[in-house]
Amino acid sequence: MNEIKGRQNFQYDNAKNLLVAIHSSSLIRLVLEILARKGLRGLVAANTANALDLIDKNDCAMAIIEDTIPHQAANSTDKNNVFELLTKIRMNKPELPVLMITPDVCCKTSNTQEMIETAVKAIQAGCLDFISLPADKNKIENVIDTIVPSRKIQTIASAEEGADCIYKIVGTSPSLIQTVNLARKVAATSASVLISGESGTGKELISYVIHYGSRRAQSPFIKVNCAALSETLLESELFGHEKGAFTGAYTQRKGRFEEAHGGTLLLDEISETPLRFQAKLLRVLEQQDFQRVGSNQNIKVDVRIISTTNKDLSREMAAGQFRQDLYYRLCGVRLVVAPLRQRKEDLPELIWYFINLYAGQTHRRITRLDPAMMELFSKYHWPGNIRQLRNVILTSMILGVGETLSLADVSWLFDELQPLPEVSAIKETSLEMQSRENIGEIPLAKIERHAILETLKKTKGNQTRAAKVLGISDRTLRDKIKRYRQELLQPV
Repeated sequence: MNEIKGRQNFQYDNAKNLLVAIHSSSLIRLVLEILARKGLRGLVAANTANALDLIDKNDCAMAIIEDTIPHQAANSTDKNNVFELLTKIRMNKPELPVLMITPDVCCKTSNTQEMIETAVKAIQAGCLDFISLPADKNKIENVIDTIVPSRKIQTIASAEEGADCIYKIVGTSPSLIQTVNLARKVAATSASVLISGESGTGKELISYVIHYGSRRAQSPFIKVNCAALSETLLESELFGHEKGAFTGAYTQRKGRFEEAHGGTLLLDEISETPLRFQAKLLRVLEQQDFQRVGSNQNIKVDVRIISTTNKDLSREMAAGQFRQDLYYRLCGVRLVVAPLRQRKEDLPELIWYFINLYAGQTHRRITRLDPAMMELFSKYHWPGNIRQLRNVILTSMILGVGETLSLADVSWLFDELQPLPEVSAIKETSLEMQSRENIGEIPLAKIERHAILETLKKTKGNQTRAAKVLGISDRTLRDKIKRYRQELLQPV
């Protein structure tokens, strides 16, 4: 395994790999100079076989190829070879943007028709664009800026293994800094860690900080999604099984504990495990040994446990849904990842990070953020956290137009992201009613009708948002509106 390098403090994240499959030495220099100015890495391929090998072993954001390229280093250049490379790229990396360049067209050939035919064939084969030099020299930079934007993003923590990035944590908010610093501090120990936070906040990324900052960084890091497995499958997944232990067990299989020996085991969403399984898990954590399903032989392991949960385990224990003794075994150190609504200062960095990430897919160049959109984002409560933000940005990039990222072309998304009205205003109105009348004399229908009217006023007539505030379904609200139609159709 290559050395894993962890970044400390704030770093600007913009280094990406681009395949450069070009035969002309002068064109190679030109492209590499452009990439160097933008902080991008060019992986130069000598021939088609080398180009495919580089794409396979590296995470490339784009490929820049010449219209002629050798199949092997010793062979002469051939247009057929470059289209063979294109075909194989499309088979293995169908979404990789490819730019084809033909150098010095005016000097190299007088056959303009041949160049046109090559360009048409390149586009039909899946190329993003076809550029002839020197006439379109500046167009290379424009295409790169669109597909691989070099907007600098501040990452508080990241790690690389060779040329591949293992993880990035983007943001500068105090709560995020505190969590990451605590993760780094506990990483040097062997203590079990419980990471809590809402879904979509990045709990798994914090587990990466702990593992790759520990002495176990060169050893396995194994992840298990506890929420996705039944009790029977969990036991087999974690502890393994012997051949014939149950129907379908045709061979012996090692469990995740064995695979993580010497390293770290991440138990994602540990609160989703059944109580009976929790008792078995507690014993394994205490003794650091177990038996495969269908075996009587004890297997000894050395594994560090990191677990995550999106629930309040104190409430789960009080409700009898989670074992108290297991909680204390897992919670050697507890880290909390704040929801996005509590660290909205991270929004700009996260948005630009996702713009950089999805520019290659959407082929859309973004140079600025719409102020109205940013104001809306700052007021929204983000129940889906960073995962929801990621999807919003991707949708906006796909459906929008122009260099400004906005929600103008995605009206349904604009409505969905409206901030919820203050429920307190509705409560205050209800209190006013109580002060004017004896609550015991107010019919239930009148209270209900009043609550619906006030909520619709606060949501400016938006029934979907009103239903969310009232805690009822859209259909129920529509039924009630029909019942009170004569009054509710009054302007709100």
